[in-house]
Amino acid sequence: MRKVFNFSAGPATLPEEVLIQAKEEALDWCGSGMSIMEMSHRSKEFMSVAIQAEEDLRLLLNIPNNYKILFLQGGATLQFSMVPLNLMSKVGSADYIKTGTWGAKAIREAKLFGKVNVIADTSSEKGFISEPDKNSLNISEESDYLHYTPNETIEGVEFSYIPETGGTPLVADMSSNILSKPIDVSKYGIIYAGAQKNIGPAGLTLVIIREDLVDKGSPNIPTMLRYDTYSSNESMYNTPPTYSWYLAGLVFRWLKKQGGLQSISEKNNSKSEALYKAIDSTEFYNNHVEARCRSRMNVTFTLQNKELEDDFLSKAKDAGLVSLKGHRSIGGIRASIYNAMPYDGVKALIDFMSEFERKNG
Repeated sequence: MRKVFNFSAGPATLPEEVLIQAKEEALDWCGSGMSIMEMSHRSKEFMSVAIQAEEDLRLLLNIPNNYKILFLQGGATLQFSMVPLNLMSKVGSADYIKTGTWGAKAIREAKLFGKVNVIADTSSEKGFISEPDKNSLNISEESDYLHYTPNETIEGVEFSYIPETGGTPLVADMSSNILSKPIDVSKYGIIYAGAQKNIGPAGLTLVIIREDLVDKGSPNIPTMLRYDTYSSNESMYNTPPTYSWYLAGLVFRWLKKQGGLQSISEKNNSKSEALYKAIDSTEFYNNHVEARCRSRMNVTFTLQNKELEDDFLSKAKDAGLVSLKGHRSIGGIRASIYNAMPYDGVKALIDFMSEFERKNG
């Protein structure tokens, strides 16, 4: 039984059921006499794990048959380079939407490979607190793709809509909200995500790519940075992160047992609504993100008296509520309440916030 509720933004909490199964299978996976960590990635045992994980993910997200699923390394940050390297080839330019820190980093990287058109930038004196008006997006007539970050982990801004791009491929960094709700994959050219929030442990990167975009890159792209390298080798051109892949598969199975993404979405809505209600019910705590685009995964807030924040974090840790410190770039408090965070954890945080206010308000 866990002794703390972990609100880390990533690596994040994993389902306890998954961790228990991994512990039980650590020394001997399914009677093989080996740990999954010791197996060849090309053995029939591990291949069965990889195949099942892909099948379960395809079912969970209802991924169409004309999309490839790639299990890669390098984190979402490497995708900031791989996307323009592979897609910015026809026109030599791409549109980007900037709604937070990670979108800004993706823009900086893409500028190394071609022309970047920032068609929306929601930065303000208060930081990033909103999404752009969907009717104001001025998508370029000629662009290789449009990139956006549906959920900004640091600022806690989540898009309430999917940008309409016409025939331009839509690319999304879904690192912090993938698998949190059903999505229409067919609206995207590429979806990518680091695993360490809603998929599994750090070390694995998921890429879902439409088949017609797999081999768009020029011939001089380094082999290990080409999507077709992994697509043509079932993500096994080199040794993949096998243990992270295995654990992701266990998480996919856990999500299916929860009732799938519609069920998990309802649970996520319930958790985030309860926490935002607690924040909004008092002037002691403040969330600055516009209500329509508040993140369900990363709830950010400040205390009216910022001098109390260190005491808040210290006492929260004593109460078994850990990793609540906001990102070093903006400070404040951040409660990351991904799929594996139970409602009891959110309730414990709300109760603590109420008691802390009573003693310090």
